[in-house]
Amino acid sequence: MQMKRFEDQTVIVTGGARGIGFAIAERFATEGANLVLGSIEAEVTEAAARLNEGGGSAFGVLCDVTDKSAVQALYAAAVDKFGGVDISVQNAGVITIARIEDLSEAEWDATMAVNTKGAFLCCQEAIARMRAGGKGGRLINIASGQARDGFIFTPHYAASKMGVVGITQSLAKEVALEAITVNAVCPGIIRTDMWAYNDRVWGDMLGHYGPGELMAEWVQNNIPMKRAGEGSDVAGLIAFLASDDASYITGQTINVDGGLIMS
Repeated sequence: MQMKRFEDQTVIVTGGARGIGFAIAERFATEGANLVLGSIEAEVTEAAARLNEGGGSAFGVLCDVTDKSAVQALYAAAVDKFGGVDISVQNAGVITIARIEDLSEAEWDATMAVNTKGAFLCCQEAIARMRAGGKGGRLINIASGQARDGFIFTPHYAASKMGVVGITQSLAKEVALEAITVNAVCPGIIRTDMWAYNDRVWGDMLGHYGPGELMAEWVQNNIPMKRAGEGSDVAGLIAFLASDDASYITGQTINVDGGLIMS
């Protein structure tokens, strides 16, 4: 029997239209949560409709997480519709890949704005809403294996995700006495559209020219479990961190990568 740990709880997932974000939303929906999906992509409305067709309670909001007013509107919409915010998953993220001589200042700024500033703005608004509700809450930030070990040709992405870990640790200390926990998750190689892009671009730059060749090599040579991850692997960890079973866990950064990085 499927557990319903999150009935009557409201969960916001940014970057929730597809990929890891949608997998996280699906998991919460199966456990009875009310879902608010935020995304800059118009398909966020369709993603929410798919959850509702499966028996969920969800709606989508167009939201640019780099825009404070848009973030405030996202959380206000959750409160207006469902009465509060219990869990907030900061998942929205972007990546580009370039050699250092080709990496533009605009790419650096955009990556830091979405991945790091966006996580901060969402945490800031979520904490305000959780404090207003007086019941505590859960903040879960999606970092990356690159928050542990920066990969080639992506110094801006690695820096942005290491920043997410720093935000997580700092906020966890600040809100620890308010029954609000703050944790981060570092996915490794997960089958998503983002990884398909990574595989193609990194693969070409590193001398792999066939689709999936870079992923296959990493899986074979670096992942003890010998498989890439799925969005559901990440979603399972998120659901645990959001549950009552994780009430004494805060300020932690946890890998979900099949053993790729063991630190």
